[in-house]
Amino acid sequence: MTPSTRPDVLFTGAGLLDPEDGTRTPDSWLLVTGGRIKGSGRGPAPETAAGTEVVDLAGATLMPGLIDAHVHPTAFSADLGAAMDHAPSYVAAYASRSLEAMLRRGFTTVRDVAGGDWGLSRAVDEGLVNGPRLMFGGKALSQTGGHGDFRGPGRQGNDTHACCPGAGLVCDGPVEFRRAARDQLRTGAHHLKIMLSGGVASPTDRIDSTQSAEDEIRAVVEEAEAANRYVTGHAYTARAVNRGLRLGVRCIEHGNLIDESSLELFLEHDAYLVPTLVTYQELSRQGAANGLPPASQEKVDTVLTRGLEALRMAHEAGVNLVYGSDLLGGMQDHQNEEFAIRGRVQPAADVVRAATVNAARLIGMEGEVGTIRDGARADLVVVDGDPLADIGVLADPERNVRTVLRDGAVRHERPDPR
Repeated sequence: MTPSTRPDVLFTGAGLLDPEDGTRTPDSWLLVTGGRIKGSGRGPAPETAAGTEVVDLAGATLMPGLIDAHVHPTAFSADLGAAMDHAPSYVAAYASRSLEAMLRRGFTTVRDVAGGDWGLSRAVDEGLVNGPRLMFGGKALSQTGGHGDFRGPGRQGNDTHACCPGAGLVCDGPVEFRRAARDQLRTGAHHLKIMLSGGVASPTDRIDSTQSAEDEIRAVVEEAEAANRYVTGHAYTARAVNRGLRLGVRCIEHGNLIDESSLELFLEHDAYLVPTLVTYQELSRQGAANGLPPASQEKVDTVLTRGLEALRMAHEAGVNLVYGSDLLGGMQDHQNEEFAIRGRVQPAADVVRAATVNAARLIGMEGEVGTIRDGARADLVVVDGDPLADIGVLADPERNVRTVLRDGAVRHERPDPR
């Protein structure tokens, strides 16, 4: 079946998982018409029009497609500076393969937070790339020597041009930040990203530094708000997180070193937190083998041990939590293991919400994706097992993800082992 083929489909015998109320209802049906959900219920299925395909799921779980709100499909190496020295065609080819693998794991929408662009998003929309819907922010905005500046200490000159591959764009002063923000928005960016603190993958900054001056942050926030978009910020420490939230940053990536004062600000501003715990697990295990420079390897332990506690604190406080993986290069194969990690401190239903309902609200697609409401896009995943009883079901997609639909079209179907 080609992605453009969208017959009406009636699923029967499903364990229908509704992430909004955190329930899984057995012996259920769901009807897809024209790429949209047109009804669902329990018990006998309704009569359907001629030509409707009927699929008996025999008790398997039917749930909304997953959303990963922190991906880097263009990052072919953990050495993010390496992308500046590669041809755009190579990066695009790698990203195509990366996105298709994400789709096979059950992700029907992803948010790229540095590196992806309008061309990659359009390629997905037009079917040139068989991948999840791509919400992109373009290049992350960074001060000189900040987390988006991947030049080593011996490299001179600002050669992070907007047209070249790479995850960051170096700016200094509110005028440059404002111009860069407008340029990303000009390309159709769904959000803007700004670096608020140091990071692991950047070669010349400290994890505990604060980055981007207040007038620079305000300039980016103003431009996003003017375009009815939002700003997400890379930040680890409470000092950097709190500063960003007070200045209007709507979402924080990582947040491993937050404290109680941060939780109050998240709630006050109805802001979002996207922990990315699996990336530190994998950077610790195999970062060096995937190109992570030695200086960056030394930073991993600083954030690895605190991330799970930060997640627990945020969950107990009622912060808006969204699923993110942030994996680079060959480590992207472990994308779904974030489910198992979060399951150590969160109920399964809340972990599922982070990858569906909460993520959809963050990206401005509430009611469209991440839900089984009538009228929503038919982004659906069939999985063996019950993720609400065992979140590990979603952590092992190769074994448990059976079928993936995006906009009602089958995009991936696991081969029948028989």
